Amino acid sequence: MATMKDVAKRAGVSLGTVSRVINHAPGIKENTLQKVEKAIKELNYIPDEYARGLKTKSSRTIALILPTVWYPFFSEFAYYVEKNLDKKDHKLLLCNSNGDPDEEAKYIKMVKQNKIDGIIAITYSDIEQYIYSNIPFVSLDRYFGKKVSYVTSDNYQGGCLAAEELLKHGAKKLAYIGSYNKYTNGTMLRRNGFRDYLYERDMEYQEIFLMEPVADFTPYIIEMMKKAPDIDGIFCHNDSLLLIFRPIIEKLGYKVPKDIQLIGFDGMNLAADLPLGVSTIVQPVADLAKGAVELVLRKITDPTIKNETKIYPVKFFEGNSTK
Repeated sequence: MATMKDVAKRAGVSLGTVSRVINHAPGIKENTLQKVEKAIKELNYIPDEYARGLKTKSSRTIALILPTVWYPFFSEFAYYVEKNLDKKDHKLLLCNSNGDPDEEAKYIKMVKQNKIDGIIAITYSDIEQYIYSNIPFVSLDRYFGKKVSYVTSDNYQGGCLAAEELLKHGAKKLAYIGSYNKYTNGTMLRRNGFRDYLYERDMEYQEIFLMEPVADFTPYIIEMMKKAPDIDGIFCHNDSLLLIFRPIIEKLGYKVPKDIQLIGFDGMNLAADLPLGVSTIVQPVADLAKGAVELVLRKITDPTIKNETKIYPVKFFEGNSTK
């Protein structure tokens, strides 16, 4: 197995220079960098990550906290986060928190112990007490205030767009179906955008808006359709909810999209580059992941920089649930 000394000899440089290249130190001449990288490749040299971490006080590892890995949008986001971290020579540590604040707090403590360098999180639990301005922490979809960097899709505009597209496709009696968490997050803005777009046009709408966790939407959906059987356009606050809702109304005798048109939110894929097929408001998941990685690495490099907010536009994808 090749050693750092072998790399230095092959490249014709000192051990210190090889170490600086491996640890991405600034100020290395391009010619020297190329020689060392060539020697590393030729010798198939693998740096000792543990020793490297002790020296640099960096694990080159970022934790990604997800409330669940079962939801496809979160899984796709994790895929792109890892892809972007790999380009920056960093590793991903995935935390499936199940919404448990103790699990999330554990990873925040690991930052303080230098076991991981930073955190990207989708969290809907009470962890605000653990977040400090000196921790490289980036939040997706939940705004913690100016002390935390934040990336999000334009959820409000997405709600407006859903209402606009349903009306454009001929729907006249609209409804919203969603749930909410006691901690404010971006998904609530989807409802607000949908509501405001209709209110500005003096249009009323029906809604199911329930506190999480919701065990079963079925009785609420049946009750709403009995109350307003002429509903012909519905915005579901995510694609998973649309998939739950569709068979329920079809059992009630409605046909999609002939009788009722449906629009979801997220733009879930069945596989890489294979859309789910329903009409939906698409989040730019690859851009969100890239932005989150850029922000957390920037914060690690310079803890004094101000926290940032990045908001990405959404778009409508026409699938088989609208006319």
